[in-house]
Parts: sequence; structure tokens; C-alpha cells
Amino acid sequence: MIDLYYAGTPNGHKMTMCLEELGLPYRMNRIALLKGEQFAPAFLAISPNNKIPAMVDHAPADGGEPISIFESGAMLQYLAEKTGRLMPTDLRGRTVVMQWLFWQVGGLGPMAGQNGHFSTHAPEKIPYAINRYVNETKRLYGVLDKRLEGRDFIAGDYSIADIACYPWIVPHEAHGQRLDDFPNLKRWFQSIAARPATLRAYEGAQQSYAKDSGAKMTEEERRVLFGQK
Repeated sequence: MIDLYYAGTPNGHKMTMCLEELGLPYRMNRIALLKGEQFAPAFLAISPNNKIPAMVDHAPADGGEPISIFESGAMLQYLAEKTGRLMPTDLRGRTVVMQWLFWQVGGLGPMAGQNGHFSTHAPEKIPYAINRYVNETKRLYGVLDKRLEGRDFIAGDYSIADIACYPWIVPHEAHGQRLDDFPNLKRWFQSIAARPATLRAYEGAQQSYAKDSGAKMTEEERRVLFGQK
């Protein structure tokens, strides 16, 4: 059994997508970010950076004590290695998957995240910041679109690279992007959206970067989520 510590953000959806795809049993432990539950000592013992997702595997492959893991990229890699699925075992195939996984966690996620923050959640609209991150998100969409030319998935077969990227494309409208501008990306996106595991992972979920989500925050919630020093 795996304990998943989750909220309905793109990074949280990565893990429900992966766990559903692998068919691994897991318990969902929802972390109320706007209430500050990510700062509770019990959660910090698992995720010292006070971010979701995080997880505890109570049945690790080595048969030892439970393993706690934070950082979504590390979690995806761990689950792929645990099951022998969603990542090639040969050197070259694995290297391709890991490159695109790191591309997501180091580029697409942070840039789209800042896009969402300044476009949706920031208390004041700063045109330079919005334009900067909307344009960089568009550039990264273009990189992924070019990669997907002539390919069904990012690294050959469906893998953790696809799972890592997909949730950051879901809020494309709120991020100022049109999938029609990226035909290869759109085809890939629609293919993954139709997968049964994806449908289960997103069932009942709300988009973190819905266009009006920032307006619904109270000042106290905004302070909890963005005001920590």
C-alpha cells in the first residue's frame, strides 16, 4: 500500500495518473493547502519542502522499512523502477525518458507555474511578468510539439515523461495557450486525456489554475499559500 499526500495541482495529478496507470493500491491523503496543512510537522517529516505531492511506500521492493519520498519527478522514477513499467530498462531508452522528465520538472512546470501565478493568483496584474511567462510557456509548448512530430509519445512508448508533462498542459487556456497552434501536442494531449487511467485520476478534480480560482481566494488563504518566508 502507498500513502499519497495530494492536492489537485498539476504535480498532484502526475501521481494519481501514474498510480492509476500502474494499478498500484494507494490511499489518498488530501492536504488542504489553503489551510496550511502542508506545514504540519507530520507532513514535513515526509516532505521537508512543504510541497505536495509526497508519498510513503509501505512495501518497498527491498522488503525493508517504509520509504517516504517527496518531489514528483523522484516519485515517478521510483514507481517506474519499482514496477519495471513506464520507463525502458535499456540505457538509451531510459536516458531519453529521464531527459524529458527533467525537462518538465526544470522547465515546463516552473515556467507554466509562474504563468499561472501571475495570470491567475497574483493580487495585482504585472504585464511584464505575465508576458514573460506566457511567452516562455508558448516556447516550451513549441519544443514539445516539435518533439512529438511523428511520435505517439515523448520517448517512444507511453512513459513517466508523458505523465509528467500532461498535467501541465491541462490548464492551457488559463496559461494563455491555444492547442490548435500546436497540432502534434494537441493530438498527444487528446490521446492521453482519453486513457482510462487519466479519466480516473481526474474524476471530480478541479483545475488549480482555472481562470477565476485566484479571485476566489481570501487574503488569509493567499498569505498561507504564497506568503511564507
